[in-house]
Amino acid sequence: MAEKKATAKKILIYRGKPILRDGKTLYYGDFNDNFIVRFTITETKKINKMEVATKVNIELLEKNGDSIESAKLTKKAERTSLWAALDVGVYWLEDILEMEREFLAKLAAAQK
Repeated sequence: MAEKKATAKKILIYRGKPILRDGKTLYYGDFNDNFIVRFTITETKKINKMEVATKVNIELLEKNGDSIESAKLTKKAERTSLWAALDVGVYWLEDILEMEREFLAKLAAAQK
């Protein structure tokens, strides 16, 4: 019987957080955090034999537990390129995680 070799998938890191791809959907952020960004490529066009995203939906999701399917939509937008969508999504995620850290710090200080 032939043994299957385990292939390690490389995880793309952008600004310190992983980007995971599932078809035309990309997830950005640490799955251990309460928030994550989902990018859905809805339109593409061919440029020099390469598919390029021309319409990308951005969704900031608040996770409820471990499953992304039960996540609650917090913000939504649309951009005409993946790079423009990444700029928006990264900003949203960094902003909400910073607000969450500040809130938790104030809460901890108030409980002392």
